[in-house]
Amino acid sequence: MEVLEIIRTSEALKSIPVVMLTSSREEQDLIRSYALGVNAYVVKPVEFNEFVQAIADLGVFWAVLNEPPPGSMRARRQSVPE
Repeated sequence: MEVLEIIRTSEALKSIPVVMLTSSREEQDLIRSYALGVNAYVVKPVEFNEFVQAIADLGVFWAVLNEPPPGSMRARRQSVPE
């Protein structure tokens, strides 16, 4: 939570997406994370194969499915003609 708070108060870092990957299912942690500006809150599975799949799914979401804000690195790469 402390790192998230630093990221969100830093002018240079505040716009980067942050995914909270945690073992906590505590409602207060979830609420505090979103209040501090987390983009996603993922409770990691205990079983290793499920954990690996969850990480792969996150990668697909952020790399392919999520629409970045205008001006971001991915948006600039997509708009450059090949």
